[in-house]
Amino acid sequence: MGNSSSMLTQYDIEEVQEHCNHTFTQQEIVSLYQRFCQLDRNGCGFISADEFLSVPEFAVNPLSQRLLKMLYGLNFKEFVAFLSAFSPRATVENKIEFIFKVYDTDCNGKVSFNDMLDVLRDLTGQFISEQQREQVLTEVLEEAGYQKDSSLVLSDFKKILGNSGLKMEAEVHLD
Repeated sequence: MGNSSSMLTQYDIEEVQEHCNHTFTQQEIVSLYQRFCQLDRNGCGFISADEFLSVPEFAVNPLSQRLLKMLYGLNFKEFVAFLSAFSPRATVENKIEFIFKVYDTDCNGKVSFNDMLDVLRDLTGQFISEQQREQVLTEVLEEAGYQKDSSLVLSDFKKILGNSGLKMEAEVHLD
């Protein structure tokens, strides 16, 4: 399974399914493996940043650089686990954990106001001013019972996003 030129065995498929909490069917895992092999042009069992950026939808994503840091050095099994947050079968908790990792770029288990501001900056670009971003973020935090100087841990994120009624869905296209 480490070498992209090999074929997946039934055992490999079941192992990957277990690793990603059964968010993908066996057929979806086979499709993801085929796509992984297409992207892994040098056949090393990992997808490089350049190979990821060859996917147009990924390259134009305003968070692509953050996602690349999360994807760096992933083998196929880890790649599928990464994508599982985008599955319609992923739990809200799994999706929130993924979002938290996007914000927690230094992997210290905390998300600061500046971490959130950086993501908001990536998402909004030049469409709103820095002052507007700070104001919006401050209001959202205060509405959730936090202050600008709060550092949020995963449980805080779960509380805020889980109670917000947000419907968090994205699709993984296997074509």
